[in-house]
Amino acid sequence: MRTQQYRGDYRLKIIALWTAFLLGMLFHTQLALMPLFHGLSVAHSHTHDYLPLNTLFGLMLGLFGIAMAAIVTTALVNGQGYKTLHFGLTLLYTVINGSHLIFDVWVGVPSYQLCRMGYLLIMGLLLNVVAFQWFDSESNKQPVLRLVH
Repeated sequence: MRTQQYRGDYRLKIIALWTAFLLGMLFHTQLALMPLFHGLSVAHSHTHDYLPLNTLFGLMLGLFGIAMAAIVTTALVNGQGYKTLHFGLTLLYTVINGSHLIFDVWVGVPSYQLCRMGYLLIMGLLLNVVAFQWFDSESNKQPVLRLVH
């Protein structure tokens, strides 16, 4: 009975980790806007020659939206197919965050933003571990692919 209760905690842990991840993303936005409170311009800090601003906003909307959908879907769905999709999604987010952190180091963003990206990477890695544990758990486990002999 104790083991079954522990297994049921995977979804709660995943929802908590996704929520912490989204709060980290929101904090990223807040940090980027902090110069406004000191009378400084933020116009140049968000524009890039290689990526139009509308594209950047669309990507951010997608990353937020997918993470929010993952929270809701994790609360409602427990099937093995979703567990597989979700684990893959967490791996994708980890690759994106790792790439983002490497790029931030390369272009020399402020240290507070590097700390924030490090936080997001750690949250993502924790999410990978718990998502894998949920994916690999025995409760409601159904084969993802059944091989015919």
